[in-house]
Parts: sequence; structure tokens; C-alpha cells
Amino acid sequence: MRAGLRLLHALSRSRPSVRLSPLQLRRPLSCSAPRRDHHEAVSAADLQFGQPVHETHPHLLAPGELTRGITALEYAQRRDALAKALPPHSVAILGASDTKYRSGAVFYEFHQDPDFFYLTGFNEPDALAVIEKRGAEEDYVFHLYVRPKDVRAEMWEGARSGIQAAEDVFNADISGDIKTIGKVVPDVIKRSKNVYTDLPRTLDHRSAITRYLSGTMFTGDNGFPKALKAVAPSAARPLRPLMNDLRLTKSDAEIVNMRKAGRESALSYNNAMARSWDEEKMLALDLEVQFKQRGLDGNAYVPVVAGGQNGLMIHYVRNDHRIRPNDGILVDAGGAYGGYITDITRTWPNNGVFDPAFRDLYTTVLRVQTTLISLCRESARFSLDKLHAQACTLLSAGLRDLGFDMTQRGAIETLFPHHVGHFIGLDVHDSPGFPRSGLLKERQCITIEPGVYVPVDDERWPEHFRGLAVRIEDSVCVGAEDPIKLTSEAVKEVVDIEALRRR
Repeated sequence: MRAGLRLLHALSRSRPSVRLSPLQLRRPLSCSAPRRDHHEAVSAADLQFGQPVHETHPHLLAPGELTRGITALEYAQRRDALAKALPPHSVAILGASDTKYRSGAVFYEFHQDPDFFYLTGFNEPDALAVIEKRGAEEDYVFHLYVRPKDVRAEMWEGARSGIQAAEDVFNADISGDIKTIGKVVPDVIKRSKNVYTDLPRTLDHRSAITRYLSGTMFTGDNGFPKALKAVAPSAARPLRPLMNDLRLTKSDAEIVNMRKAGRESALSYNNAMARSWDEEKMLALDLEVQFKQRGLDGNAYVPVVAGGQNGLMIHYVRNDHRIRPNDGILVDAGGAYGGYITDITRTWPNNGVFDPAFRDLYTTVLRVQTTLISLCRESARFSLDKLHAQACTLLSAGLRDLGFDMTQRGAIETLFPHHVGHFIGLDVHDSPGFPRSGLLKERQCITIEPGVYVPVDDERWPEHFRGLAVRIEDSVCVGAEDPIKLTSEAVKEVVDIEALRRR
């Protein structure tokens, strides 16, 4: 095995567990020089990588962690799990996200493809991962093709990890220059009976992967990978279902990351609810600053910060209106930690006191949410769809008690137009495409977010409720017998919200 910054090698693949300490990387002193047979030992702390490692960022990563809270061992175990799910003589091919451009050379903040990140921990663009299971045994080969070190490019764009770090840090068995994949990938595909990939639809036409595979993989009919014609049509399959199955059930470390994100986000909410606000954008800014001050990555998604009737728009994200003293405020926001998100919605009066109509509607929604959270346990045998049906039943009954005529056709769909929950994890809507009809299992993480939105000019509803919007959302991890509330610190009882202002 290569001597160097190999934090952990693939451990459960009939290979010994190895961790070098102190960690050193054996490489040429010049990062732009070609690799040679004779290398000098260079401390990892003296090198630069495209993302934090423990040796350069000990304030962010503990020893053994490849990303915040997640060890190199866990990433290897994830690849093991994928390889185990693959049939013999199969390959899985995943691309990193592209750099997205606003205009010209002006780029957006980079966000890694969640599936790619889940398997590799590598957080740079222009990279390709290949999990090649060559036989019937559990063993496999992990390829990782990345951008090489380049002094001039790094002067403009920041440090790259480089080809050698793909092996030494990210534990690839085979690494190489991303520019070589046009020659490498077709050969891998030809010796495989089954090819699992979601390329090319996950890539921008300007991406490096698309360019370097041009003429070999992406010139088939309708953009279908040309190289896949080397295998039977039935052997070319989407990777998404396998990745959903892997990502849906969270590990201890993932739950700890989400709990960290949930707790710090919740405490940020409490501080925000304790104040009155004049502008939506200042409230949005305050939450983002608090998330970062509390050690989180920042916003997990574009937040909804809605004053008054703006709360009637489910995904209102302009956040540019003034907030009046007597307005209700609806905020759907959350921070992320190590890439893992939390999702919270709270609704409260800007003046700190619920008026009677607001209190009644809010209490009805809260009562439903509390009941639904109690059902987030495997033993209850509920699916997200079944929880949604229960939410509709309970909300209809509660609104009827408040004087709403719920016998009208489409009444509950008008007042409660969205689903009550979704899976969460590395994505806000995690494991995209996974059905909500399956029974919830222990360690699956979801949101519970009932809401009522009473249209302003709809005479079907009691006048004193018109224009009110209430949504209450928490992030929850399904337990065997009891749910784990990831965002429990964010107060939501009427008496507690009002007490924040008095305090």
C-alpha cells in the first residue's frame, strides 16, 4: 500500500485496516512536477488541498474524518454497501457536479452532487468516480479521476487536491487525470455486464466530464451514452434507485450531524422570535449569520421569510418586503452541518402576542403536528403518505371546530395544498424519487410540516381567518419505538413563543 496520507483504506474488502500516524504524504516537492519513482516526505500540513483535511484544518475535522463528522472509514463502508448491491461484473459511474456560471466567468457557489459526495467525500468539480465490481465476490475497484495539480490554475481558483490525493486522502484504488476518462471509461464498460449510471443528464453540456467523454460516451442517440451500446440494453440501468436505498437509512454519524444542524438552527430561531422585525431580508440575514456563528456551514437551502400574506405562498423566497408590527411571520429555513441539512418552519406574531384568530388557527395546526410526530416510529407502521392522510383528517376536524365548512369539494386541498413531509439528509428532499408509500423504518429522517393557508378573498372561509398562514415544521428521525426530534429546541407552544419576547 502507498505510504502517505491514506486516512483509511477500504476496510471490509479482505484488506487490512491501516491508518498512518503521523500522516505524511510522499510526493514531489513541486506540486506541478510529474510524479517520479523517488519522492520526499512532505508533511500534509504543509500542503494545500481542494477541501479541508484534519492536518490543515484541525479546528474543523477530527483525526480520521474525511468531511465534518464523517470518517474515511464510513465512506469506504458506503462504497462497500454499493458494491454489495451490484450484480457480479457490474460498474457504477458517478460524476461530480459542474461549476455553475451566472454569466461569463462569474460562478455560483459550488455544491457537490449528493450521490457523488455520499460515496467519495470529494468536494471538487470535474471529477468522476467508478465503482467496478469485476467478479462475483464482494471485492471491487474504486477509480477516482480528478483535476491534476496546476500552479497557475490554483492561483486563480484556489487549491486542488490533485491526482495523488485521490489515492492518499480519498482512498481510490486507481486515480487519474479527469482528461483521460475518454480512454478509460469505455474499457471499463466493455468488461462489465451491467452499467449503473445517471449520466449524462446530471451534467451541464459545458462540464469537463462531458468534454472528456465526447466522442466516446455522449454521442449516442438522444444523448444516450454511446459506450453503453457495448452492453445489452437491459444492462444499462439507472443508479438512482440503488443510491436511494443506501442514503435513506442514516448512520450514527449522519444522525449526529443532523442533530447538530437541528439544535443550532433551532436556537437561532429562538433568538429571532424574541425580536420584532421591520424587513424580511434582515430577518433572513440574521438567521444565516447565526447559523454560521454557531458553527454550521450556512443556509441549507434558500429560506422562506414571509411577513403577513406572503406566507400564503408556499415557496416565497423573495424576502424583500417590509414586515408590519401586527403581521404574522412565517419562516422556513435551516442550517447545514457537514453537508447534512435541517428543515424547520416556525410561525409567530411580529409583535410577540397571538391575537385570538391567529392563536386558534396556530393551536389547531400545532396539535396536529404534535400527534403526527408521535407516530414517527417504526412500530406505528406509518408511511409518509399515511401520515399525510392522517394530517388531512385531523386538520379537517380541527378547522371544522373553528367554523370552516369542510364539506365543500376540495376544501382541505385548498387550505393544505402540500404534502405533510419528505425525507431529509444530504438533500432537502433526500433520496429523490423514493416513494412516500413505503412504511417508515428506524433511522429514516423526515420532516413533519402541516400547514393551513387561508386565501384572502375567498368568501367560503370565516372572515377573521382570511389572509392567515400557519406552518409548523420539524425535522425528525424515525425511531423503533420513539422518534428522535432533531429540532426540538425551537420553541413552538404559544406560551413559550410569547415568553421569548417578554424575556
